Amino acid sequence: MDRAKIKFKQEKETLLIPLYCKYLESRKVLPIIKDEKAIEIVNSIDYDFEHLEIPEQTYVTICIRAKQFDKYARNYLMKVPDSVFIHLGCGLDSRFHRVDNNNVEWYDLDFSEVIEIRKYFYNESDKYHFISSSVMELNWLEKINPENRQIIILAEGLFMYLKEEEIKLLFKAIKNKFSKSIIIFDCYSEITAKGIKNHPSIKRTGAVINWGINNAKEIESWDDNIHLIEEWYFTQSEELSKLDSGYRVLFKIMGLFPLAKKAHRILVFQLGM
Repeated sequence: MDRAKIKFKQEKETLLIPLYCKYLESRKVLPIIKDEKAIEIVNSIDYDFEHLEIPEQTYVTICIRAKQFDKYARNYLMKVPDSVFIHLGCGLDSRFHRVDNNNVEWYDLDFSEVIEIRKYFYNESDKYHFISSSVMELNWLEKINPENRQIIILAEGLFMYLKEEEIKLLFKAIKNKFSKSIIIFDCYSEITAKGIKNHPSIKRTGAVINWGINNAKEIESWDDNIHLIEEWYFTQSEELSKLDSGYRVLFKIMGLFPLAKKAHRILVFQLGM
């Protein structure tokens, strides 16, 4: 691997944040999430990761989030082993390889320059596919033929960078393409979305946060046949037991206050009937 070949524009640096968090966590004796691929990729990229200035609480939250998304994926695959998964804004994540059951068909989607970097580290197969596209260039939907199989769409660390109208258009397009699908994504509250511009990693990467929502049920009013299945809070995570006492107390306190609990959470919706 030629480290000098792998470079990132500032606005794409946000994909390095979850990668580096999983790298750091994977080196622990008792990690929240174990991701050997993250270790391999970080060691292969010519980049000063300390430049990202990731606070420890952010790093903990991102690893808990990744573990919960993995859990959702595994749970759905236990129910329907040959499901079709679409990972929007996949970055350099290795989720397919962490949850693969040899039956799932998987699509990783991201900007063309990100997919080109993925090709250094991952190989496509008859069950594992890359799609080079912006999420909002909706013709990517035409590249997927589920053949009446269950569709699960994952959007981890993505929707906060979109505008609400864009997310509405995306939901409508997915619902029109697939008669029924499940979409799993994390979101901020409105106050978190407004205040996170001061987060050191956001400042460093030049990223812009555009969307937050307080009441998840409001999304049901966007279009017919959009139904909230679950609203999951980080304070519910089984992984909290792996944290030091200070963080366990912090998350326990957060769970007592709705404003803190809803600052960042994961939502699961059904689109269509």
